[in-house]
Amino acid sequence: MVLFGTTLIVVTLHSMMPIVSGRLKSETQQTGTRIMIFNIPNTEHNKTHESLDDVFLDEPALNSFKSLEFYASADEFSRNTVAESTDMHSVADSISTRTECDQINCEGKNIVHKEPEMDENLNKVGCDGECIINSLDNTSDGLEDTSSGDPVVVTHLGRVRGRTLDKANVFYGIPYADPPVGDKRWAPPSSVSPWTYTYDATFPRPACMQVCAGEFSRMCPPKVSEDCLYLNVFVPVSINLSLPIVTALPVMVWIHGGDFIAGSASKPLYDGRFISNYSNTVVVNMEYRLGAFGFLVTGKDPESSAVGNYGILDQQAALRWVQENIAAFGGDPNKVTLFSESAGAQSVCLHLMMQSSEYLFRHAAIQSLPFSLPLKTRWDAMKLGWDFAKLTNCSAFDLPCLRSLSSHDVLNAQVKSGSKIINPFRFLEVFETWGPFIDGELIQEQPITAFQTGHWQSYKPVILGTTSEEGVTFVYSVFNRSVSTLECVLYTAAIFKQHALKILHKYIPFYQNQDKRVMLSQIVTDYMFLCPTRCSARSGVRVGGAVWLYVFDHAPSDHNIWAGLPFCYNRTCHGAELPFLFDSAPSTNFTLTPQETLLANRMACYWGTFAHTGDPNSRREQTHFCTQQRLPVWPRYTAPEGWPILNLTLPSHPQHGDRDHFCDFWDRLDIY
Repeated sequence: MVLFGTTLIVVTLHSMMPIVSGRLKSETQQTGTRIMIFNIPNTEHNKTHESLDDVFLDEPALNSFKSLEFYASADEFSRNTVAESTDMHSVADSISTRTECDQINCEGKNIVHKEPEMDENLNKVGCDGECIINSLDNTSDGLEDTSSGDPVVVTHLGRVRGRTLDKANVFYGIPYADPPVGDKRWAPPSSVSPWTYTYDATFPRPACMQVCAGEFSRMCPPKVSEDCLYLNVFVPVSINLSLPIVTALPVMVWIHGGDFIAGSASKPLYDGRFISNYSNTVVVNMEYRLGAFGFLVTGKDPESSAVGNYGILDQQAALRWVQENIAAFGGDPNKVTLFSESAGAQSVCLHLMMQSSEYLFRHAAIQSLPFSLPLKTRWDAMKLGWDFAKLTNCSAFDLPCLRSLSSHDVLNAQVKSGSKIINPFRFLEVFETWGPFIDGELIQEQPITAFQTGHWQSYKPVILGTTSEEGVTFVYSVFNRSVSTLECVLYTAAIFKQHALKILHKYIPFYQNQDKRVMLSQIVTDYMFLCPTRCSARSGVRVGGAVWLYVFDHAPSDHNIWAGLPFCYNRTCHGAELPFLFDSAPSTNFTLTPQETLLANRMACYWGTFAHTGDPNSRREQTHFCTQQRLPVWPRYTAPEGWPILNLTLPSHPQHGDRDHFCDFWDRLDIY
């Protein structure tokens, strides 16, 4: 039996299996094995002990598993089973795994397995209203202003002055909504009032509030604040904004990722100058409320409660700003492409599902979307919100009290309430504690359900894709030491329940490594990202959608891309494509080889061409720069052609499928 947090797993052999030298052997005849899983109360006596690292099941032992039984509670277990020879109170003396690991942050993946002591750290940072952090990840790129005169445009709200840098005219920190502070905290974004002066858009504004203390500070923006609803605009340097615009350019709007709790539009990684200049597009990216500030739900009545999904409404407000103002920057409001990765890709998918967003864009590129990660139900979102409110000593239905909290208090309650539900046997929770929920109005169903049923804007061309090793980041962040086969079996059983045996039998023959993190990483990649993306792409095609599918399969040569994440060295982890897509090595101090530079140029051109025409292959409006890159053909994803995809690697090439036999297996399980 295994005790893990609030989950008890009982492994019972119907006949004895001898243990030899710490290895569970299966030489003796067995009639079967039962794995029973149920929740038990979390008490001071339910402490975990160190794991038995060298205990693992060999394949014959695994084959002896005959059934997996699951119980919702200890009472249900006792009602449905006969007395077992195993003493229930000796669980902690058998096998257990750790309940905490190092706090690791990767693009917003704050994995915390114990309730952190945030008060002291937050006070050190001074997060009451604003946080200012010195961060090597967000230093200035050092590029000098090369213009003799700053570009000035006239928007519907007033004049805006930007900067001309070496690749683009840049306008930083333009407000698209009023600051969401005071009575506007936990309220939909409100329109900005016009100004009569020339707005200074020559420097970035703060990112939205996020945890900027201890281990979290490493990935934080230089400055965060509740006053954060700003966006940036990048215009090709060849466009003279002082003259009338003759031909409007396509617009590419980036929504940053970060698990809906972290990240920033102004991160150097997302520097839009290069993709804007190379592809002749106007690039926009925006900040939006994160964590509890953006997604707290305490009730249904907006007069007395936080009703959630504010971060998605912020994005929608930024897209409306684009419709109303982008023409002043040379952009075409009728030719807007959304593109994003991870949590940002989830956002793009939601806008594809939301009727109120339909007129705001024309194409979508969705990168590394965890389709199998379900959005919270209203009940789940409200339960988290009530835990949050309890920690603040405010009633969940006392919005004035909640709004009176300092930013420090909100962040502190956000971290503590979120860490309560983290449980490695509910592994999927490490992906997303705070985020959008199905409210029945703005968001009506799960994204993968919408794709499968055609309840999305399927007439819009879509790019879909993943990296080849998405799961490495998450598995190795949670498990900071090797995982034995036995532990792997238990984790898989806890997560996938009655499907666990089939999954283990499918994967174990292919992954004989003693450290089963390798296998778990591939299971996460396949189940969460790669295979449901393929399934959604095929569903989109069946309802008449134009879809292009890719897999990014190149491990970056410069390990600095993975600062603080050594397990991603020589791997294609979650987010590996981003320095290439933005071609942002000059801003991020990464070094690309000549072959990698070609890959980066080609990616910028594929996405830019897609923004121009809705087809990444079109040569009709390619820039001279993109023509020089000699882009390999990216076939449209269709059944008659054998479902071809583009492998973005060195060199890039089309191919028929990626891990299709594994994805066929997951499709048959039908558990996305």
